[in-house]
Amino acid sequence: MRNYWQDLKKEFAGYNSGKLMKDLMAGMTVAAVALPLALAFGVSSGATAAAGLITAIVSGFSISLLGGAFYQISGPTGAMAAILISIIAQYGISGVFTATIMAGILLVLAGVLHLGRLTAYIPMPVIAGFTSGISVIIALGQLDNLFGVTSTGDSALEKFISYFSGAFSPNWISLAIGMLVILFMVFYPKKWNAVVPASLIAIILATAFVMLFHLKVNLVGEIPSSLILSERFSFAEFDLSSIRNLLAPAVSVAALGVVESLLCGASAGRMTGVRLNNDRELVAQGVGNILSPLLGGIPATAAIARTSVAIKSGAQTRLTGIFHSVILLISMLALGPIMAQIPLSALAGVLLVTAWRMNEWDTIKYIFSRKFEGAILKFLATMAATILFDLTIAILIGVVIALILLVSRLSKLEVNYDRVDPSRLRNQKTPLSPVYDHAEVVYITGAVIFANTQIITSMAERLSDKSAVLFSMRGASYMDISGAQAFLELLRDLQEKGIPVYICGVSNGVKEIMDRSGIVSCIGQENFYWSVERALNQ
Repeated sequence: MRNYWQDLKKEFAGYNSGKLMKDLMAGMTVAAVALPLALAFGVSSGATAAAGLITAIVSGFSISLLGGAFYQISGPTGAMAAILISIIAQYGISGVFTATIMAGILLVLAGVLHLGRLTAYIPMPVIAGFTSGISVIIALGQLDNLFGVTSTGDSALEKFISYFSGAFSPNWISLAIGMLVILFMVFYPKKWNAVVPASLIAIILATAFVMLFHLKVNLVGEIPSSLILSERFSFAEFDLSSIRNLLAPAVSVAALGVVESLLCGASAGRMTGVRLNNDRELVAQGVGNILSPLLGGIPATAAIARTSVAIKSGAQTRLTGIFHSVILLISMLALGPIMAQIPLSALAGVLLVTAWRMNEWDTIKYIFSRKFEGAILKFLATMAATILFDLTIAILIGVVIALILLVSRLSKLEVNYDRVDPSRLRNQKTPLSPVYDHAEVVYITGAVIFANTQIITSMAERLSDKSAVLFSMRGASYMDISGAQAFLELLRDLQEKGIPVYICGVSNGVKEIMDRSGIVSCIGQENFYWSVERALNQ
């Protein structure tokens, strides 16, 4: 708390009416972007548009107030909505409320235990893969709203497959509205988007069109006139036995909250030059997710789209996020009847464009155009696992594949041989000892570990007729007990043949393993040198 107050004083140092107006204008701009997205993500999650709006208000306010940097704007996101679909299908909306509170507690614990740095260990292709997987789930989940139909199945993939198992009769008016929204957002000038978001204009036009011509399409429905929804977390209905069943979904929600919020903070930190306090941000995200279900909201995370809009709109302090929440609350109370008339197909159009744009196309193009096979495998495996399973399994699969590929690359041992050439020695004033007339330098690069014992053992035949052997091990990064045993056997074999052995340029870590494994005592401390040149000049 002491650090929090110190950071607040620094953030608001020199604050004046000019900065206040910048925060207010930035908050209004972010609210314009957040309003259609909050409604859309609420619907796409399987909850309601009202739940998405409450989430944006509650989490936006509380997380902005307590967050790890001034620029983070939180609310419902497409990635979170995607994983909520399966949770609602299996446990209902009450299960989502409970899982969200459990996830909030896990996020607070993650912040207290300083786990914010763990995202640094998730490879870039894995993150890109799960983002693309989430975008596919979002797109598939919006087909019902786009076509004005009702499919069957628990997951977005099952619902998509159900289109081909029975009569498919789309509402063509609904489809036309959705397609017009998509086209409007695609061709809307970017310079105008900075002033008024295309998604907001598209929603307004679609709603006005439906109300004017009384079109029969599915609508958002009732928007509450209260900040507290009738359908919310209730302690009276809470069952301790549900904790065990909802632990896995809660972990998924918390894991996504960690990944999405901290990656958003890292990106925004590069834009502003202000570093995110990861652990404080996780605590703030936890508090926001604990409060949201108490009022009827769903899980929230920091949102890169809204955060970047805040920064580009001139946000000065965390008041931008607070103003954005207040403006959303005023909009809900004042414009609720009009919001209720928004066609779901228009929201589907907004989300389909959002799903396309949330893909990290620059990263995808880079790894595929450069033909990084390992990165491509991690990307595709994580994307497929995200679509077929869930976030935690997808991240786990991606990280495991990354670790296997990393171990495979690190375990590669490169061995090069070179005869001793006196002309290459610097400051050589006296002739080399005759022992080096037919000597060989062996350059070892990589990890001397269990996977490479066969390579080490096979050196014996190559070196059996040399007058001396100098092992240059400056490139040996690591040695384990299996590698040490194989190397010791090689040295003993050379000694039995009467071949002098010298070890050069070994690191302290590898030297310690050699000492403990008996290699140093086998050839003698005096036969260790800083470099091959020093060994030859002995």
